[in-house]
Amino acid sequence: MSIEKAAILAQRLASLLRARQLAFGALLLVLPALGVVTAFGIAPGTVADSIDRSTVVVDVALRELAPRESPTVQQFASQERVLRGDTVAGLVARLGIADQGALAFLRADPVGRQIFRQLIPGRTMQAETDGNGGLVSLRYFVGPGKVLEVTRGPDGYSARERATVASPRAYYKSATIRSSLFAATDAAGIPDAIAMQLARVFSTDIDFHVDIRGGDSFSVIYEMSYEGGELVSSGRILAAEFVNQGRTYSAVLFRDEEGDDAYYELDGTSRAKAFLRSPVEFSRVSSGFGKRFHPIFRNWRAHTGADFAAPKGTRVLAAADGHVVFAGWRNGYGNTLELRHGGSISTLYAHLSGFASGVRTGSRVRQGDPIAFVGATGWATGPHLHYEFKISGMHQDPMRVALPKATPVPARLKARFDVEAADAGARIAMVRSTTSLRFE
Repeated sequence: MSIEKAAILAQRLASLLRARQLAFGALLLVLPALGVVTAFGIAPGTVADSIDRSTVVVDVALRELAPRESPTVQQFASQERVLRGDTVAGLVARLGIADQGALAFLRADPVGRQIFRQLIPGRTMQAETDGNGGLVSLRYFVGPGKVLEVTRGPDGYSARERATVASPRAYYKSATIRSSLFAATDAAGIPDAIAMQLARVFSTDIDFHVDIRGGDSFSVIYEMSYEGGELVSSGRILAAEFVNQGRTYSAVLFRDEEGDDAYYELDGTSRAKAFLRSPVEFSRVSSGFGKRFHPIFRNWRAHTGADFAAPKGTRVLAAADGHVVFAGWRNGYGNTLELRHGGSISTLYAHLSGFASGVRTGSRVRQGDPIAFVGATGWATGPHLHYEFKISGMHQDPMRVALPKATPVPARLKARFDVEAADAGARIAMVRSTTSLRFE
């Protein structure tokens, strides 16, 4: 090894020795400092925990848990709608009923066998069965407001027919008319029965044949009644608003202390008039009052009423409250019905195909009640209603005679009505503010 290399190696060894000495000295300085820090954390003789502790033993009586018993009978619910061409056997099979004893009971029981006679498409049957397909209960909605119920008890099956237990739900809808009222109500999901009510409520101010315009709008709150999830009846309108050609009309349903319902404006004015302008729903005047050329006798004669063209069987409504003074055949008028109202006013309905159930001479009718049906009896060339309006025996033009408004809300009920009308107005305003609103 050369002298230069030896000198360089000696220098490196000396540097390493100095570095180790410095590190050891630093460690000696740090250790006392750590000791001081720990001394500040816990001083000698200090008691860290001075809380007194004691043990308490409490006996708790635990409730004995019995094993859960499984139900003796498993029940399964199902529902089917009657289809065209259905048989009771096919419908029962779709409901999961495998019970020949139940079918034999339905065939033999005077009440139960109605199912075989009234199996009408669109109606609903609901059933509950056990795990083996045995019938536990069955409900069939045989008609509006009626349900046939079959149940299995300890003594076998029993059947009864009862009135439906209606559970009403309120619906809030709003729509704008583009082409017709019914197109708008269909688009909004409003049932036809409610659409007809809407037209009837506002018919004293709006002629739905000629007055409706694109852009007209309406908001309505109405009820529908259900039992077991099945619609059992279309209810009534609770409140509504109709905007026709920029003019707003309102209606609020109000019940008096005798239980009678009527529609009023928000200020308490009656929505109805003392007489309906048209006694036929959704028809048109085919021949007006005055002199006309008779289509059968081919000569000019006085026409003492107004003719409303409508399909045969269309309902004819009572123009106002009154008594039936004649119901029968009257020469060229064919089947004719005449009502007498207050104030020496009478109305006549002719060329009818028939009369409504319960309508006969001496019976009382209310405004808007169905009293007869459009026909073509007597001297008629086609189905229509001939309608006459007489005051003290003198014929008046039904389409022009002044029709007085009906009685407003009685003064004694006005305070209660104002509260209900304010609530109805607020709800209608809520529906109106959201034109696409549809909720229950």
